[in-house]
Amino acid sequence: MSTIFENIGIDPGIIIIILLIIVIVLIGSMISYSMRLSRLERKYKMFMKGSDAQSLEKTFMRKFAQIDRLYEAKENHEQTIKSIVKNFRVIFSKYGVEKYDAFDDVGGKLSFALALLDKENTGLILNAVHSRDNCFLYLKEIVKGESYVMLSQEEVEALRKAVNFGLGELEEDETDKLS
Repeated sequence: MSTIFENIGIDPGIIIIILLIIVIVLIGSMISYSMRLSRLERKYKMFMKGSDAQSLEKTFMRKFAQIDRLYEAKENHEQTIKSIVKNFRVIFSKYGVEKYDAFDDVGGKLSFALALLDKENTGLILNAVHSRDNCFLYLKEIVKGESYVMLSQEEVEALRKAVNFGLGELEEDETDKLS
């Protein structure tokens, strides 16, 4: 055998050293894999401890049933949210109030104009004119921020406040974010 190595020109001692290094690497990797396997076995035993296959199956079935119930609840919540969004389009979400004195002999700003609008600026203006003896209510329809009848100065101001409702808060929030 040594004649083969001598013909190739390789020293048999070098071959033995290389084989020894390979054996040491293989022993090290075998020890590493053995430790990993024992850790995996411990985890498996801990997972299965106190449970047989049937009770584990029951646990899984119970969890799957919970997931099904959650999915059904999610579907119901989506339908409810769609209904709320649909109804939100037609409710009054903006308002503006302007208080004033309708007559010189009556003080305290008991008269008012109240504008109630939806998100498309459609709604109504309610004007309450208070005098010493009576209170008169006037209702005017608003369509997309416009009235088909002439509005008083107070009603115009209430309408302006309602149309711009919430815009001042947004500007303040944007200013706070920039600071």
